[in-house]
Amino acid sequence: MKNPFHIFRIKREERWLALAAFLLITVLNALCIYKYFDKFTQITNNYHDLFVKNFHISGFDPITYTVVSHWDTGYNIYRHPLLAFFMYVPNQLNQGLMMLTGINLVQFVVAAILIFCSFYAFIFFYRILREVVTLKRVDATILTIFFYSFSYILVSSIVPDHFILSMFMLILTLYVAGKKMQRNHPFTKWQTILFFFITAGISLNNGVKVFLANLFVNGKKFWRPANLILAVIIPSALIWLGARMEWSHFEKPKYQHRQEVKAQKDSILRANLYKNYLDTVSATDSAEIVAGFQQLMKKRIHDKYVSDHQKPWNLHTGKPINKTEFGQWTDISTPRWASLVENFFGEPIQLHRDHLLQDTLTKRPVIVEYRWIGSYVVEAIIILMFILGICFARRSRFFWMAFSFFAFDVFIHIILGFGINEVYIMGAHYLFIIPLAIAYLVRRLRKEGIGIARVVLSLIAVYLYIYNITLLTQYILE
Repeated sequence: MKNPFHIFRIKREERWLALAAFLLITVLNALCIYKYFDKFTQITNNYHDLFVKNFHISGFDPITYTVVSHWDTGYNIYRHPLLAFFMYVPNQLNQGLMMLTGINLVQFVVAAILIFCSFYAFIFFYRILREVVTLKRVDATILTIFFYSFSYILVSSIVPDHFILSMFMLILTLYVAGKKMQRNHPFTKWQTILFFFITAGISLNNGVKVFLANLFVNGKKFWRPANLILAVIIPSALIWLGARMEWSHFEKPKYQHRQEVKAQKDSILRANLYKNYLDTVSATDSAEIVAGFQQLMKKRIHDKYVSDHQKPWNLHTGKPINKTEFGQWTDISTPRWASLVENFFGEPIQLHRDHLLQDTLTKRPVIVEYRWIGSYVVEAIIILMFILGICFARRSRFFWMAFSFFAFDVFIHIILGFGINEVYIMGAHYLFIIPLAIAYLVRRLRKEGIGIARVVLSLIAVYLYIYNITLLTQYILE
């Protein structure tokens, strides 16, 4: 039986490129560790408050720091059903380091995970271009370097969130699927189940992409009852039922406790307000006093409602389709075109100088524009090459499989509006489609054309590295 870990071996032609990628990712992670080292090495009884109140890089959440410091199901269970369990071993490693050193080395443990995932996503993307798209070595190198010059690929590589883990699994899925297509080998049931549980366990919506890979690789065999039942329906049902059980066992007691604490605080506050009201009111009739107090409480509730709706966390959240359990995650009011230009393709590729890496739930407006026209020119060139690449890739079944991943993200983020107010932080889930499409354009060019394409891509990559890393470093070292 072939060793499944052989896939992680660095090939001879990849060594210098791999070394450069490793050094870049490691240095950026070191900067992030440096920024928060003094605060985050503390051992405390409330890691959630320590990390959430002090970690501020865009809209990314430091929940992984919390879980690896003190294990708990801290993630949203329905969106990340198994991620807390994947972090159990890192948590135990960190517990051992705490006992040995007397400080919390969670940043180093999490950085090791981020570096691994980011590094191998880089390697597997290069292999997709070389072995699946069959680009020349120079073109695969330029496009892989170009891909990692995107701002939110760099940022996702250093923040303690799930996005770079998801990107690693999605690119690995594409690489394995592409090799299977070349060899005319099917996605087996156990492979689909394994990829699904890892990918969906990290982020549930990305599990759909594993089924899309199975569909494109297996073709008509996907619809066979055995494949549908064993590889699709049963795993989906198990992870959903598991999430429900996980919520009932871990989250429901905490939710009920929070509600009880809130009710007690509200009761005490109401009693104190009523006592203060009695001290100030001149009326003696009990019915008049009660009516006056109720009027006072209605005014307080209204004032709080108005105040809350002026705060960024509410003001920057669009109108949902409905307020059901999952309908509340949608958004039908945030402008789509501006979001596409500035947030879906803009910010994830090149950072905005204004409101640099701020969070829409605190200070950043939903739509931020670039200061100079050159940023839009760069974006337009990239998107034009992306569109041309789609045209040249129209006969590739592998490309349409990758594009189906991208189309799914467009559907949930742009059509349904899930997370559209900060869609750029999801960039690691879909940005790889841009250099992948451009790869098909490059493959079709000849002589002068390919020379021009190499120069343009190289210049844009150099510009993005200088621009994005300068701003990222400036933010971290402030």
